[in-house]
Amino acid sequence: GISFRIQISVKELLDTDVLLKLLFHLPVNYPSTLPDISVNSDQLTRAQCMDVKDKLLEQAKKHLCEPMVHDLILWVQQHLKDVVKQSATVCNEKTTLSKGTEDGIWMLLLHLDHMRAKAKYVKTVEKWASNLRLTGRLMFMSKIILILLQGDRSSIKEYLILQKTSKVDVDSSGKKCKEKMMSVLCETEVQSQQKRFQTFEVKEYSTLEELQKEFETAGLTALFSEFVPPLLK
Repeated sequence: GISFRIQISVKELLDTDVLLKLLFHLPVNYPSTLPDISVNSDQLTRAQCMDVKDKLLEQAKKHLCEPMVHDLILWVQQHLKDVVKQSATVCNEKTTLSKGTEDGIWMLLLHLDHMRAKAKYVKTVEKWASNLRLTGRLMFMSKIILILLQGDRSSIKEYLILQKTSKVDVDSSGKKCKEKMMSVLCETEVQSQQKRFQTFEVKEYSTLEELQKEFETAGLTALFSEFVPPLLK
């Protein structure tokens, strides 16, 4: 499949421009399968973005088995105002619940098997983290490669799509290839006792103790104990 971003400007309720950032991931068997869609906008709340995404997926079902991206973009340009109005009338209780689950800071821990084109791969990960405003660490210790990210849940999801669908490395013959040996060790909401990373950094550790200390400093001792030692076996 392929992934691509589209930015569109839409006139909203008070005739102000709303910049919508849409990320589409088209699976290999698209359009017989629905695309993955991610919606972001600085002018809308997280709950409103989720409502826009849900409405787009509803529309997508009506166009199953036919190319639909163009129709979906036209639809959102024409109906954004209605979706936002509808979203605003949702009862306070539901809004509070969605804010609790979507607006919190999320954390993602990934394990990579190897990096053949290390310099290029690292640069790509740094760029994605910067674009999606994610903080955390890309960590190397002996043969272990871990990516620990913190940020908005929507950005974490977007990062995962990019990591799975982009040609980030090269195969044994030097040809560009996608990441096929990645595993998601953990994806969860950041708890109050856990510290937020302020930046995204690439770090190398000479011993397991050094790596463990990095996790402990961030209040992530349990995360380390559960997922990292098994990687050494």
